[in-house]
Amino acid sequence: MAQTDMIFAGFGGQGIQAAGKLIAYAGILEDKHVSFLPSYGPEMRGGTSNCHVIVSDEPIGSPILNSAAVVMAMNRPSMDKFESYLEPGGILIYDSSLVNREPARKDIKAFGIPATQIASDMGNLAFANIILLGKLIKETGVVSAGSFESGLRKVLPERKHHLIPDEMKALRIGMDY
Repeated sequence: MAQTDMIFAGFGGQGIQAAGKLIAYAGILEDKHVSFLPSYGPEMRGGTSNCHVIVSDEPIGSPILNSAAVVMAMNRPSMDKFESYLEPGGILIYDSSLVNREPARKDIKAFGIPATQIASDMGNLAFANIILLGKLIKETGVVSAGSFESGLRKVLPERKHHLIPDEMKALRIGMDY
């Protein structure tokens, strides 16, 4: 059975919940079983935000994760909290623009990408999560880039569809980083 357990974490406003929803929706489009469990602090924007996402070929027993194959951390507090959740051999993808330390563990694969800096250079900080998702998709194959793009069309409001070509460019930058 192929199942990918993922934790997405960062500050509110960084698109953590959107990142999880996009992966979950792309999984649905590929006829996979998915679970999306959001969690955020009382402050919302600027507070802590994380979500547990499971994409599986089989029915999912529980949406709650005590460990994960993948952690995507968009800030230092998130990496500090969730690095320990990774299974040995797991994948840590983090925004090296905002995380000022190397991973402590040596039994995982870690990819630091300066996503916030790249997104800033692209002219839209909202692309930082998409850049990291590109690396996640490339390293895990959890969903295809085509399903991701279809998911963007479903998840993004119509008024933001003009951003999809740039979002896909950001995804490819992350995949190629």
